[in-house]
Amino acid sequence: MKTFENPSDPEIYDILAAPKTIAVIGCSPDPDRDSHQIAALLKARGHTVIPVNPNCREILGQRCYASLSDIPEPVDMVDVFRRSEFVAQIADEAIAEQASILWLQLDVIDEAAARKAQQAGLTVVMDRCPAIEYRRLF
Repeated sequence: MKTFENPSDPEIYDILAAPKTIAVIGCSPDPDRDSHQIAALLKARGHTVIPVNPNCREILGQRCYASLSDIPEPVDMVDVFRRSEFVAQIADEAIAEQASILWLQLDVIDEAAARKAQQAGLTVVMDRCPAIEYRRLF
């Protein structure tokens, strides 16, 4: 069986270059946490960031939702800051919500869920960080 391959550098550049609505799953209200910092970076880069955390009402001045399915507007990209064992469920939600991109952060790896999302038409980036990719590609 073929192992997962991330999109090419030009494809990742295109993902990050165009403004998108991005749901950040596991976004933390703590400014010292990576999920908070990456959400802030994405927002500063012109993306609409929607934090998803069932324990918060607001993060980065944006209303926080308990789950991806609670977000009332279409989401282009789902950025995942949860442990790998939660990825299959999140991928299913991203497919159901018709997101076009599933981005799994560093050390968040689930090849079966990634393949399922790809088969459903999503572009999947796995075990990568947008901040690192911005520095590398821009």
